[in-house]
Amino acid sequence: MSCSIGPRLRRYWRAFSRLPGGKWLFSRALGTYVPYSGSIGARVQVLEPGRCVAMLGDRRRVRNHLHSIHAMALANLGELVTGLALMNSLPDNTRGILTGFSIDYRKKARGRLTAECRCNIPADDTEQTVTLAGVITDPGGEIVTRVEARWLIGPERDTDAD
Repeated sequence: MSCSIGPRLRRYWRAFSRLPGGKWLFSRALGTYVPYSGSIGARVQVLEPGRCVAMLGDRRRVRNHLHSIHAMALANLGELVTGLALMNSLPDNTRGILTGFSIDYRKKARGRLTAECRCNIPADDTEQTVTLAGVITDPGGEIVTRVEARWLIGPERDTDAD
């Protein structure tokens, strides 16, 4: 049974992003499909092969006691953009799983944040580890956080065989 996420992401993004409010709808649907990632309420703005841009509003539900955006909300946002940039780029019948993650907090995150990841598109579905960088900036364009995500990608496994 095929469960490749790449083709589904591409199909849903094409269908939703063209509609008025479609990026919001896509982001909500993604949050339903991936509840933890959806918990921060980020909105995907750009999703194309090798690139993802998402915005995160500065709301009470993602803040900490220092009146800035919580460190784990930033980590969640960084994982989201690296994962979407990669998964949207994978060849059909290829899967990916996060195997490592590091984050560097540069300054307190306040205001509407923009997260972006650009990556090379995997040429094939051979099992390999790819390391992606993501950057989160504040409204002034200053980097508040850098993330590095390590993803293991490879051929999709037949889930019915187990």
